[in-house]
Amino acid sequence: MNTHISVLDLFTIGIGPSSSHTVGPMRAGLRFTQQISEVGELTLTERVEAHLYGSLALTGKGHGTDKAVLLGLEGETPEGVDVDTVPARIERIRVAKTLRLHGGREIAFDEPRDLLFHRAESLPAHPNGLRFVARDAAGAELLAKTYYSVGGGFVIGEKEAADDPLASTAGAVPFPFRHGDDLLRLGQESGLSVSEMALRNEACWRPETETRAGLLRVWRAMQACVERGCRCDGILPGGLRVARRAPRLFCELSANPTAALRDPLTALDWVSLWAMAVNEENAAGGRVVTAPTNGAAGIIPAVLHYFARDCDGADDDRIVRFLLTVGAIGMLYKLNASISGAEVGCQGEVGVACSMAAGALCEALGGTVPQVENAAEIGMEHTLGLTCDPIGGLVQVPCIERNAMGAVKAINAARLALRGDGTHRVSLDKVIATMRQTGADMSTKYKETSRGGLAVNVIEC
Repeated sequence: MNTHISVLDLFTIGIGPSSSHTVGPMRAGLRFTQQISEVGELTLTERVEAHLYGSLALTGKGHGTDKAVLLGLEGETPEGVDVDTVPARIERIRVAKTLRLHGGREIAFDEPRDLLFHRAESLPAHPNGLRFVARDAAGAELLAKTYYSVGGGFVIGEKEAADDPLASTAGAVPFPFRHGDDLLRLGQESGLSVSEMALRNEACWRPETETRAGLLRVWRAMQACVERGCRCDGILPGGLRVARRAPRLFCELSANPTAALRDPLTALDWVSLWAMAVNEENAAGGRVVTAPTNGAAGIIPAVLHYFARDCDGADDDRIVRFLLTVGAIGMLYKLNASISGAEVGCQGEVGVACSMAAGALCEALGGTVPQVENAAEIGMEHTLGLTCDPIGGLVQVPCIERNAMGAVKAINAARLALRGDGTHRVSLDKVIATMRQTGADMSTKYKETSRGGLAVNVIEC
C-alpha cells in the first residue's frame, strides 16, 4: 500500500448496498476473469468457483455479495453497471445456469455448487476474504486467486496484503502527510490550507483541471443520489420491510419553507433528510458514492448539501476544496487504521465519515489547519467504539438513521472547533490510534457479522 492515495481513489461512484461487500467483490470478480485471460487460460475454462469467507459469508446475502460476484465475473464494474438491469441479469444467470465471463466465454454455472459461503472460516489477512478458482472440463485447477475487500471498495491480492504498508514513497508528493501531525507541521511551514496541500499532491497523478473535474463529477453524483432518494418511495428490499422515509420528509419540509424562522433546528431536519435519502438509495442497490464507504455514504453528501445551501459563497471552487479536505482526512484513516466495518466496526465507517465531514466543513467555514485537525478529532472521538450490527445483514437498521446522526454530529464538531483556536488535549493521531486499537479489541460479533448487538436483540419479521 502506498503512503499516499489520490482523493479520487476514495470516492467511487458505484452501487449499493456496501462498498466492502458489493463494490469490492464485483471488482475482485472482474479482476479474476481478467487474470484468466492474461495467463491464456480463458479458452480452457469451463467452471469458475467463488468462495466467500468471514464477514462476506456471514452477511453477504443481505449485502448483495453473491450478485456482485456474478456481475464482476461477467465483466461489470461498480461505476459502469446499469443498476436498472441488475435484477434481470441475475435472473438470467440463475435460470440459464450460465455465466458469460469477461472476454465473452460462456461457461456453466451452478450457483449452489460454484458460489460457496464459508460462514465458519476466515482468511488470515482480513475478515472480507474471497477465493476464486478456474477449472477445465476435467475439473483440474487452471488458476486460483485470493483477494481481500478491505473497505471503501478497495481490493488487494495476497501479495499486497503481505506487503509492509510502510514500505512506500513518502517523498513522491510535495506535501507527504501520513499523520495528522504532518498536516499541522506542513501547514505551519507552508502557510497553506489542508485542501491546498492536497490539491498540490494530486498534481502527481493528473493535471489540476482533471482533479477539479473529477471532484465535481463526484459532487454531481452525490446530488443525483440525494434527488433520487427524495423522490423514490416504497419498501426497501429484504425481509425487514423497511419503508423509505426520505420522500415523505422531503414533502413535509418543502411544504413549510418558513419553518426555520420559528425553529432554527429545522436546518438539521434537512441534513437528516439528505443523509437518509442517500442511504435509503444505497440500501435499494442504487448508485451512490463511497464516501468513504457505502454504509456511511450519506454523511459527507448531507454535510456538503448543508454547506452548499446554507452557507455563503459555496461555489464550485469551494466544493472542490471541501472534497479535497475530506479526502486528505480520509487518507489518514485508510493508512493508519481502517475504514472497514468488518475490521473495526462502524466507527471505521460512520465514525470516519463524520470525522472527514467535520474537518472539511471546518475549513470551508474558514477554519485554520489546527482547527480542521481539531474538528476531525472531535468527530471521531465521540464515535469511538461504535459497533457494526446490521439487522438481518441488511444495510438498513441501524445504518440509515446512523448516517443522519453522524451528519449532525459532524456539523456540531466543526462548530465546536471553530469556537476554539485549535488547541486541544487529544490529537487526531491519538484518536485514530485509539480507534484502531478499539477495533482490534472489539468482539467479532460486533463487526459486520450480524451475530451481536441489535442484529440478535431485534426480532426479524
